[in-house]
Amino acid sequence: MTDRETSPTRLTLIQRPRRNRKSDWSRRLVRENTLDVSDLIWPVFLTEGDGRRDPVGSMPGVFRLSIDLAVQSIVEAAALGVPAVALFPNTDPTLRDETASVALDPENLVCRACRAIKAAAPEIGVITDVALDPYTSHGHDGILRGDEIVNDETVAVLAQQAVTQARAGSDIIAPSDMMDGRVGAIRAALDAAGFQNVQIMSYAAKYASAFYGPFRDAIGTNKTLRGDKRAYQMDPANTDEALREVALDLEQGADMVMVKPGMPYLDIIHRVAETFHAPTFAYQVSGEYAMIMAAARNGWLDEERAMMESLLAFKRAGAAGVLTYFAPRAAALLRE
Repeated sequence: MTDRETSPTRLTLIQRPRRNRKSDWSRRLVRENTLDVSDLIWPVFLTEGDGRRDPVGSMPGVFRLSIDLAVQSIVEAAALGVPAVALFPNTDPTLRDETASVALDPENLVCRACRAIKAAAPEIGVITDVALDPYTSHGHDGILRGDEIVNDETVAVLAQQAVTQARAGSDIIAPSDMMDGRVGAIRAALDAAGFQNVQIMSYAAKYASAFYGPFRDAIGTNKTLRGDKRAYQMDPANTDEALREVALDLEQGADMVMVKPGMPYLDIIHRVAETFHAPTFAYQVSGEYAMIMAAARNGWLDEERAMMESLLAFKRAGAAGVLTYFAPRAAALLRE
């Protein structure tokens, strides 16, 4: 046997990228993107009552919380450094009607929660969803006339809803309805009511996605929704349309924009962030969360690693932050 046959092969390489990966300290030193607690927004589902912690069956580890328990959990999240929460109500079915009248009630579930949260944890931002689907008997985001969700009539109600929420203490109004012109109408209504400093985070590119199913379970609209939302939410095939929608919302006064869903639309997040250089957020929606949790509970994925990797992907795509049901758990890990 010759020396050539017994000695290891040596390549003559000047560039060896693996050198930068050889140890933890070196990997951290050259890391291009990082995830921080300040990047996390926690969506919280609300329900009526006291001491209620109702599990969402399709979202393992997620609960609908009564206001008292929501406040307690949000105080804990604030202590971890989570900067903001987003509120979503499961409205009593007996209060839902064709015109979403309870959306304008200053004593509705979201408004009462806003006041309680700001009293207990004034340092955390409160984001409220402006859309009518949690309040309508038909499950749509707007006013239904015949078979059509009427745009302009809906926008008038959304503007009133936004002012109602601002009066309750909402810091950021987040219209998720995808009606044309709603950002401008909401900005004008807020300013006229003296809420010039209340921000708008627009769901600017919200797609008609199959990934919303567990969310609709959580807010109780899966059984009430008549038809689908493709007449106003975006076609998943389109990308340029997302840029047009974002441009319109920024022109009308949006302070921040959002892409929803998140992981299946990383290309949209990247295009929006690169094109507009405006604060761009991603929503890691219920279906994305449910897939990770289901796979992890079947032993197919490392839950913790998959959770953190998925969140980092949004930062890599250019997101300024992420709405995620993982927020408290991720925050605890990032603080360790």
